[in-house]
Amino acid sequence: MERFVNGTPASAITGAQWVKSGSSNAQGACVELAKLPDGEVAMRNSRHPEGPALVYTQAEIAAFVAGAKSGDFDHMTA
Repeated sequence: MERFVNGTPASAITGAQWVKSGSSNAQGACVELAKLPDGEVAMRNSRHPEGPALVYTQAEIAAFVAGAKSGDFDHMTA
C-alpha cells in the first residue's frame, strides 16, 4: 500500500474520491478531503487541485471537526 506524506502533489494521489463541503462558495474557495487507503485523510485546496496535499490521521481530523463544530475557529471567518 502506498503511503502519502505532507506535500505530495494531490494529483499524484490516484483514485482519490475528493469531497468538497456543500457550504463552499460558487467560486470554489474551499478545501477538499479524500480518505486514503491506509485510513488517513488528505486535504487539498480546491482552487489548486494539482497542488500539495496535507495528510492527517483520523484522530487529527476528528479533533479538527469537533473543534469546528464547537465554534473553536469561528473567530477566523469574521
